[in-house]
Amino acid sequence: MQISDTHFGTEQPQVMAALTSLVKEQKPNLVVLSGDITQRAKPAQFQAARSFMDSLQIPFLAIPGNHDISLLDIWSRLRNPYVRYIAAFGSELEPVYSSPDMMVICVNTTRAWRHKHGELSASQIARVADVLSRASAEQLRIVVVHQPIAVTRATDAIHVLLGHTEALTAWSAAGADLVMGGHIHLPYVLPLSGLARPMWAVQAGTAISSRVRSGVPNSINILRWGSDAAVGGCKIEQWDFSNKNSTFEIAKSYEVFPSHQK
Repeated sequence: MQISDTHFGTEQPQVMAALTSLVKEQKPNLVVLSGDITQRAKPAQFQAARSFMDSLQIPFLAIPGNHDISLLDIWSRLRNPYVRYIAAFGSELEPVYSSPDMMVICVNTTRAWRHKHGELSASQIARVADVLSRASAEQLRIVVVHQPIAVTRATDAIHVLLGHTEALTAWSAAGADLVMGGHIHLPYVLPLSGLARPMWAVQAGTAISSRVRSGVPNSINILRWGSDAAVGGCKIEQWDFSNKNSTFEIAKSYEVFPSHQK
C-alpha cells in the first residue's frame, strides 16, 4: 500500500479512521509512506504521524518530503534539516526492502536549499541502479521518490525531479518496474516511453490531509502482483475516500506487465 502526503497537522480524523479500517481489511505486506509526512515539520506532527503508522501494525518504509524539513526555522533547515524527521522515523533516509517477490528502494529527493523542488544526484542514481541490478527475476522492482518522475499535466512540469531523464535511463536499464511518488496530490499511473524496458510512474494523492486538489479526493494506492494480482502481472488500484460513505473505495484499476514477469 502506498500512502503519501499525509501532512500531519492538516489530517482529517474521519479519513484517518477510514484508512485504518482499509489497512485492517486489506492487510498489505508493506506500507510505503512517500513523503510530506507533516505539514510544517513540527515535533508534535512527526509524533502524531509515527503513532498513526505504528497503530497500523504493518511493516512500513518512509522517506521525507519537502514539508518534512523546517521551512521557517532557517538555522535548523540548513544546519540539521532532518533532525526532527530522524527523531520520529530513524536515521535511515533511504531504506531498502527486499522479499522473495518484491524489492523496494527509497530515495531521498529533498534538498535543504530548495523550497519544494526535488533532485536526484548522480550518486543516488548509480546507487539505485546497482541495487536494481542485483534483483531476482521474481521480484517486482519499485523505486520510491517524493517529487514525481513524470507528470500528466503541463502545469505540474515544474515539479518533476531534476535528474529524472538520467535516472529513468539508468534505472530502466538496471531493471526497474515502477517509480512511485507523491508531492502533487494527483493520483495516476503513467507508462514511461522510450526506455530500455517497460516502466510506469505510479503517483499517489494525499492520503488523509485536507489539502486536496480541486476535484481530487483523498486517495491511496494498493499494488498486487503474481497470484494476488490475478492478471499475470501487476495490478495497481487507486482507492479514493468517499465522503458519502466515509470509506475508501476502489476508483480505478490498472494492469501493468513487467517484462521479466510475462
